[in-house]
Amino acid sequence: MIEKVYQVAFEIAGPAAMFTRPDTGSSPVSYPAPTKSALKSIFECVVMSKEAYFEPQRVEICNPIVFHKYTTNYRGPLRKSGTGNFQIFSTVLENVCYKVHGVILSYLPPQRKNNPQHQLQEVFMRRLVSGQLYSTPFLGWKEFVPNYFGPIRADTFADTSINLTIPSMLNTLYDKPTDGTVAPEFMQNVKIEGGVLLYAE
Repeated sequence: MIEKVYQVAFEIAGPAAMFTRPDTGSSPVSYPAPTKSALKSIFECVVMSKEAYFEPQRVEICNPIVFHKYTTNYRGPLRKSGTGNFQIFSTVLENVCYKVHGVILSYLPPQRKNNPQHQLQEVFMRRLVSGQLYSTPFLGWKEFVPNYFGPIRADTFADTSINLTIPSMLNTLYDKPTDGTVAPEFMQNVKIEGGVLLYAE
């Protein structure tokens, strides 16, 4: 019996994005491409499920990779008590556009009257087209909201001039796709070829 594949695709673009490299400390620097966990978070801004989840497989980078300096005032809980706000200096991406492709997986096989994979796929695509959201989508940092988030557009294409290798990239932050505990896992020598990054070979 051939197992059915529940595919999902969407496109997201915005003026800035930040997919933080954990090794860059107090002056964070973005990876040149989105992490799997960031794309999963974008998906979950539309719909979430305890029984099924989105697994990113491929991202097409449709604009040139351009970094720029970004400064923000921080007044959050990590500042020292008694101090005012302070500035955080970071290196972010500008003018990004991604076509994201993946599949819906589930913890248990689908049943005749309960198919969480089909249900999650159906609800996501319906809400994506109508613009109905669970929460505001963001590109890495919540302040970086997209100027487009919706179905794949016919007039955007992967930038075939982008060819590079990321020595180490965060793969997942948790030990389970839902209700997991923190257990970071990294991928090594991640290749972007012809503007396409494959998360799973």
